[in-house]
Amino acid sequence: MLTLFYGPGACSMAPHIVLEESGEKYAPKKLDLAKGEQRTPEYLKIHPLGRVPALLLDDGSPLTENTAILPYLGKRFGLWPADPVKEARALSVIGFFAATVHPANGHIGRAERYTDDKTAFPGIQAKAKSSYREYMKRIDALYAGREWLADSYSVLDPYAFVFYFWHARRGEPVAELKHYTAARDRMLERPAVQRVVADENVKL
Repeated sequence: MLTLFYGPGACSMAPHIVLEESGEKYAPKKLDLAKGEQRTPEYLKIHPLGRVPALLLDDGSPLTENTAILPYLGKRFGLWPADPVKEARALSVIGFFAATVHPANGHIGRAERYTDDKTAFPGIQAKAKSSYREYMKRIDALYAGREWLADSYSVLDPYAFVFYFWHARRGEPVAELKHYTAARDRMLERPAVQRVVADENVKL
């Protein structure tokens, strides 16, 4: 049985949704990130960086990073493109999300990870917010004329859902993101998403 370690409102919401979608029994392990539960010696043995998500596979071995976890779950549960070219395009989207969009969010909320000079924090955060807004427009464009980021619902959509939530949580305007907002609405119609939103106490 799979075990997911997640933090409410974190990027681990994406695999959390996928596991709920699967219908397969799994063990959810909620960590209180504010209390530092992700930095306990026990958890650091699973994820040495003390971050979420972490997935324990059926044999008990750990898998970390959404770039690995989401394709694995997608292939396991039929939420991943089978065609080689379409798979490559899906990996391209996940790479964009993990290497570009997510770090921008980190620069906004955790500038101390990138410099010890506290006087530089405002500049880092301002630039990151500007970049994040542009990335949201890019994702909005990816949704234009389609229901889902792949040919059908896939692990890409829960990942995109996380970034929309972060943007809205900061009080950023989302009205201009018409296609992205419509995708958010479609996500919220799904029972699995509703269960995760309730469990993680996400307000959208």
